[in-house]
Amino acid sequence: MSKNFDFTPASWIPFRDKNVLEHCRNIRREDMEKHENPDFRIKIVADVTSVFVADMFTRIKESDEQDKPLSFILPNPWASAYSNVALLCNRFGVSCRNLHTFDMDEWANEDGEVAPLSYEAGLGHSFQKFFYEKLDPDLRPPEDHFHYPTTQNIKDYSKIIEDVTGGGVDVCYSATGWPGHIAFIDPDTEEFKAGSMEEFLTLGSRLVTQHPLTVAENSLFGVFGKSGDVANVPPRAATIGPRDIKAAKDRFEMHSLTFMGGVDTWQRMISRLTLYGPVSMQVPASILQLFKTSVFVSEAIAQPFECWEAE
Repeated sequence: MSKNFDFTPASWIPFRDKNVLEHCRNIRREDMEKHENPDFRIKIVADVTSVFVADMFTRIKESDEQDKPLSFILPNPWASAYSNVALLCNRFGVSCRNLHTFDMDEWANEDGEVAPLSYEAGLGHSFQKFFYEKLDPDLRPPEDHFHYPTTQNIKDYSKIIEDVTGGGVDVCYSATGWPGHIAFIDPDTEEFKAGSMEEFLTLGSRLVTQHPLTVAENSLFGVFGKSGDVANVPPRAATIGPRDIKAAKDRFEMHSLTFMGGVDTWQRMISRLTLYGPVSMQVPASILQLFKTSVFVSEAIAQPFECWEAE
């Protein structure tokens, strides 16, 4: 981006390397499907949600037909996507009996109390309402196959995932947040502080204090009225850790968040930094570059950076 005025990014911004940031801003649409890790596959598509629905449904269908266990770590809230997966299961009589789902995170208050399923803005509440309860009763997995963080289990949540799945889930579905988080693994938090990347990748589930950018991002989500009501967003969260992402057999990352379906988005820059910047604890989602991962980026996110102010 052309400019004749220089400055250093604000001190509270997690990643501030000006050369890397400028490089990421200038990555062209035609170069975005290239990456040095051949197992880190990036694809630009028109509708990321449709790809996710197709992927999740196909895996459930195969699990039903082959009568084999299946496990997912899943992001929330995503009412339309999970409702459509449930609709397809109902329409084609696909049983979810072998499916174990793990919500990747949940809100928590300042005292570390994790939001219960009865909390209407809750992430577990949303998944239960729009997936589990939308399924025909005879197609639902047993209730004890629906796993979610609680005040009681958060310290052991990573171990629960490992014990149930035999080491790690089949697929971890995820999306990058404004400060570069994956789940609520935020940068610049005491809870996920580590001396090296090797140590960082061993950290499991825990309570975390949200980065201010995470609070701002969540205030724009539908569960909080899409109104920027930052005071209505709980200050802490329960979350999986890098250990759970590393242990997954496969990973499915999605970059497609826009405002009201338009081109305005806070995700365009952090998408590029996550996918093409250095693997860094300052951009936690960048650890995906180390592993087998399918990344789907929407055309809106792939648009170039420029000054869009009307003359």
